[in-house]
Amino acid sequence: MVQTLNQKVSLVLAAIALGYLYLSYNLKEYPYVPVDSDLVPKVLGYILLALAIALFFDKSSETKEEKAKRVVPKKEILVMAAVGGMVFLYIFLFEILGFLITTFLFILACSTFLGYRKWVTSLIVSIVFPGILYYVFNYLLQIRLPQGILPF
Repeated sequence: MVQTLNQKVSLVLAAIALGYLYLSYNLKEYPYVPVDSDLVPKVLGYILLALAIALFFDKSSETKEEKAKRVVPKKEILVMAAVGGMVFLYIFLFEILGFLITTFLFILACSTFLGYRKWVTSLIVSIVFPGILYYVFNYLLQIRLPQGILPF
């Protein structure tokens, strides 16, 4: 029954989507809100499930060129692992240092690691982008982001 790579991947994605939907339906519901916090996760879960089903029934066949594209050099695997490590470090430090400091450090470190050498541009982006997001979430949307060690 499962013959192509697309079908195998679609089964994994469907399992992830079902687990995600299960967790979405277990989110706490809040009274007196027009749109609850579980709306976006549920919509995303159903979209992922629908795309997994569509991928399962996809009839396109894989050519030798496409198989060759799937081979990832070891150097690139190490780069992806390093960026993944930075993401996990970002998640770990998010509550401790706060959104502003952690996001600043992540953007600066990740862009430098990936080879971007314009320091002025990197500094401006890594300061301005988290600052704007912090302002929008905390003061306009009234959604509190972790302040960490900063007093605001």
